[in-house]
Amino acid sequence: MLAFTLRRVLQAIGVMLAVGVIAFAMFRFAGDPVSQIVSIDTSAAERASIRKSLGLDDPVLVQFAHYFINAVQFKFGISYQFRLPVSSLLMERLPATMELAICATLFAMVFGILMGVYSALRRDTVLAKLFQAISLIGISLPTFLIGILLIYLFAVTLGWLPSFGRGEVVKLGWWSTGLLTVSGLKALIMPAITLGLFQMTLIMRLVRAEMLEVLRTDYIRFARARGLTTRAIHFGHALKNTLVPVITVAGLQFGSVIAFSIITETVFQWPGMGLLFVQAVQNVDIPIMAAYLLMVSLIFVTINLVVDILYTVVDPRLRATVGRAA
Repeated sequence: MLAFTLRRVLQAIGVMLAVGVIAFAMFRFAGDPVSQIVSIDTSAAERASIRKSLGLDDPVLVQFAHYFINAVQFKFGISYQFRLPVSSLLMERLPATMELAICATLFAMVFGILMGVYSALRRDTVLAKLFQAISLIGISLPTFLIGILLIYLFAVTLGWLPSFGRGEVVKLGWWSTGLLTVSGLKALIMPAITLGLFQMTLIMRLVRAEMLEVLRTDYIRFARARGLTTRAIHFGHALKNTLVPVITVAGLQFGSVIAFSIITETVFQWPGMGLLFVQAVQNVDIPIMAAYLLMVSLIFVTINLVVDILYTVVDPRLRATVGRAA
């Protein structure tokens, strides 16, 4: 188990090194940073002074070493657009993105599991067929179109929910949350549904397929032969074994939710890291773009590492395989 964990950690470090090279290349080959900082009438001497202060005259390997050391310390330089440290900008936007991603994942998990279990146990009913149709819609429609339709229905037509922004937020130290205010909760509903709908349909289909497969296994037949109640069989045996791959997929999808929140945050003007990244692309703000790439990659790698380790803890078969491989 320890050897397996060490291998996964080394692989994660290798992935982050590769992403760091890509992020550094964005600085190196996506244009001259000095031209983004100074104005047109800046003299050549001032440009040379700025270039030297940024370390752009150093060899490439020296620049990469400095960049990587600073990145490990979460120092990503100064934003060209805002003239502020990129790390402070990301930390300011991080609570909004994490709050949206967590709520979208909870929405997808709860409704996806409930709909998947029902459509597996009552697959010939009208409601189960309706859930199947909803899953097709959730997979087929693009995220931005779902967001626009929700805005048109609930904000423009009915006027129940705000169409943009985060609402009123409460500061808890450096963290800000809208979950403690009415306007914050209202502002969160449509973005969370938009972001979590695809994951919900994915989880629903996975739960339905796994549930149907588990219900056909021998130990379920044996449980029926023992005289166990239908509820105990469905929820004590079948659902418990169904949730192992579901938890794995949901954990991996959480990283995707954070990465693809860019579209949802743009549609609803949600003040998170995704919207900051879109603004950075529009203004060629390379430090923010590179830092966002590193942050999202770190979240992905960390989630994958945790899921791999937890999966070996939850599944005895995989733990035995890992033990033999070690």
